[in-house]
Amino acid sequence: MSRVVLGVSGGIAAYKACGLLRLLAEGGHEVTVVPTAHALRFVGEVTWAALSGRPVHTDVFTGAQDVPHVRLGREADLVVVAPATADLLSRAATGRADDLLTNVLLTATCPVLMVPAMHTEMWLHPATVANVATLRERGVIVMHPDSGRLTGADSGPGRLPEPDDIAAVATSLLGDDGVATAMRRRDFAGRHLAVSAGGTREHLDPVRFIGNASSGKMGLAIARAARLRGARVTVVAANLSVPVGGDVDVVPVGSTAELAAAMAAASADADVIVMAAAPADFTPVSASDTKLKKDGDAGLSVELTQTTDVLAGLVRSRREGQVIVGFAAETAEGEQLLELARAKLARKGCDLLVVNDVSGGKVFGAAENRVTILGPAGIVASGQGDKNVVAHRILDAIVGLSN
Repeated sequence: MSRVVLGVSGGIAAYKACGLLRLLAEGGHEVTVVPTAHALRFVGEVTWAALSGRPVHTDVFTGAQDVPHVRLGREADLVVVAPATADLLSRAATGRADDLLTNVLLTATCPVLMVPAMHTEMWLHPATVANVATLRERGVIVMHPDSGRLTGADSGPGRLPEPDDIAAVATSLLGDDGVATAMRRRDFAGRHLAVSAGGTREHLDPVRFIGNASSGKMGLAIARAARLRGARVTVVAANLSVPVGGDVDVVPVGSTAELAAAMAAASADADVIVMAAAPADFTPVSASDTKLKKDGDAGLSVELTQTTDVLAGLVRSRREGQVIVGFAAETAEGEQLLELARAKLARKGCDLLVVNDVSGGKVFGAAENRVTILGPAGIVASGQGDKNVVAHRILDAIVGLSN
């Protein structure tokens, strides 16, 4: 069981931390909440205690015999601050220790994840920009806030990411020691990553389609991981079952033809292309403009033709130095799986191929994945576990191409 300290600072988004707390607790983690005095003006101590099932620590004097201002930081496997207000970021960046939470931040020896939330003007202010840069230089992992509706009628960057997104990052940090190191390196800074996610649909009529069970979770995990490692990210989203979230550009598509066009546009200035989406391989030669009706006991015959090969098209039009990563979902295992993957890698001509076995409904829609990453010379790496951890293994393999 991992020990997580959840710090909560005094912003209106403190109510979202209740959802984050529940997700972390349901994930089997022991969560201790450390709210600031201002945070308790938004969500009371009783709520935090009830949701965590643990005592809430609010100041440095209560239980002083246990030295909580030192013990909590030293014993934690992860410290998450959500929301992290502009004031909290400033105090952390300057090394202040004027309440229990800032004391914990100074004594923590584990990864620290800060999730900012504030009005747009505050997030973009040079002081906040400098404080975030300082914290990152010291190894603190700072998520980008979402863009959207803020307190009142205004909108813009500064919105606290949804609890699911924060929990996904926290889970990856707890699941693999190397993830924190990768996030701190920010080795994708200055690079543009175009990633596709989800599954395309080829319509038979206005209500029926040929598609697949891809949820888009793996592609979105790669997008989230790349953003945390400094990349500018464009997500081409094909019928996702989960929201995108995060500070990324999103291009929604439906069919394989739309996916091909959107990926071609997104890849024009992309340094890395990741084709994690599952395009439908076949599409009806013609689709009905109206809903197809049953005709007695007669069946339905549909003539199909192959769809555009999106990955091969991206390889043909690639720019010099552009890295292209493909995916292969196969219903095979062991050596047979690798044989199919090697053949696809040679046929497509991409730099890396991420291959997995999807027999029996495995992987699609699941939280975990098991992949083998192939390059022209053979197996480059492998990854197993939470998709957010696997995403970093895939990014590590991309970085390895230039090493």
